[in-house]
Amino acid sequence: MKKRHYLLLLLWLFTLTGLQAQSILRFSLHTPQLPDSTDLAYYSHNHPVRAAATIIGLNLGVWSFDRFVRKADFAYINSHTIRENLKHGFVWDNDGMGTNMFMHPYHGNLYFNAARSNGFNFWQSSLFAFGGSAMWELFMENEFPSTNDILATPIGGTALGEVSYRMSDLILDDRQTGSRRFGLEAAAFLVSPMRGLTRLISGDARRKRPTSGKQFGIPDISMELSVGVRALELKDELLDRGFGLVTEFNMEYGDRYDADGTQPYDYFHVKGNLNFQKAQPILGQVNIVGRLAGTELVDNKRNYLSMGLYQHFDYYDSDTISDVSAKIPYKFCTPASLGVGFYYKRKSAGKWSFSGFTHLNAVLLGGALSDYYKVSDRNYNLGSGYSTKNGLCLLYKKDVFALSTSYEAYHFFTWKDYPDNIDWDTVDPRTLNAQGDKSSAILHAASLRLDFKLRQGLYLTSYFKTYTRRTHYKHYDDVHSTTGEGRLMLTWEL
Repeated sequence: MKKRHYLLLLLWLFTLTGLQAQSILRFSLHTPQLPDSTDLAYYSHNHPVRAAATIIGLNLGVWSFDRFVRKADFAYINSHTIRENLKHGFVWDNDGMGTNMFMHPYHGNLYFNAARSNGFNFWQSSLFAFGGSAMWELFMENEFPSTNDILATPIGGTALGEVSYRMSDLILDDRQTGSRRFGLEAAAFLVSPMRGLTRLISGDARRKRPTSGKQFGIPDISMELSVGVRALELKDELLDRGFGLVTEFNMEYGDRYDADGTQPYDYFHVKGNLNFQKAQPILGQVNIVGRLAGTELVDNKRNYLSMGLYQHFDYYDSDTISDVSAKIPYKFCTPASLGVGFYYKRKSAGKWSFSGFTHLNAVLLGGALSDYYKVSDRNYNLGSGYSTKNGLCLLYKKDVFALSTSYEAYHFFTWKDYPDNIDWDTVDPRTLNAQGDKSSAILHAASLRLDFKLRQGLYLTSYFKTYTRRTHYKHYDDVHSTTGEGRLMLTWEL
């Protein structure tokens, strides 16, 4: 990820991901409340012209910065470049994983929230995200439109967008005035810039109302923050770059054991890791799982079981940890993934409680580290496939001790490669239309986490994880890679 993205990333993560994915020791922050009917009526009016104008203005503003300030080559456009883009069609591009698989979805989140904050629902806003992405790909660059961007930007953008929109909804309060109102509006702007901008344009940012304006009321929410040390090991390479600091943010929104919600993302969980470690990317991990629809299969005195349709966004990144080797531990992502999920809980009045989940997903777009494909900023193969996620949790006396384990598996297929006789010295990265090396990659991520209560709201957390990759190449030798990670952290329930 380029340095110019770091400030934006840090601002967004520290304001948004005081968040979580699958909180183990869960404590609700507020008593849940339904939204006020007055607020639902007030903010439910659609403003299509304003939504479209905001998206067009956003694209023109970003393009102007790229063209006149950065003077980036791709921003020099005219009628000829637009005709060429329309005539040639889409190709697989060669930007880095941070750009393609996080920053593009983040940009899609801006398109999505330009519509969401103008009265449109989740599904309608996703269409606006697709339209904004298509406008950029076809008209705003002199490079051929990108196949992976037209998938990652709107689909990944809906996941990031709905999470940020609902988080900003928790912050805003139309009843407040003065400095407190300014602080709330500023915080909401950082979490969801397009919502903040829309409120400034409409005047809602300064308009006092008798109700809070929260469109989702106050849902059941839990948050946790973990800070500690991290060690990363790859095939006995544990040198000066293998140690560092890590901060993990977790949040769970809604009740995973209540599938009666009628709107997408009435339940979701989020996880974000920031690394402060030599040569490692600051953004190490982002996971989002949002329930789009669900139903309860079993709900009695002993057991609970639900089934739902879930959207997934996964991002795992690392860089070499050795001064003598260029090997990278792991790198994989799924910005566009969807599947069925089950959540189970064993109800018990005893000292021990048990819960678990499982997901089976179709991956429309994924990426995994390549051992051979290194073109421009890209060192990973693109593809599609399927994945599964599974987890178990055992709690003692609700919060005294917790043991949890998770297992994720991804199988990606890269089918569109480059010609066998390619001359890499003459390759133009802007026109090379390849997903990467023709291959199939199987990735595993297995973890074990232990939480011990030190005092109320404070826990000692130990965390162990392994990343395993086995890639079968059509034209190269197969590669097997295993990485180990350990963390020792203090965890605060916020």
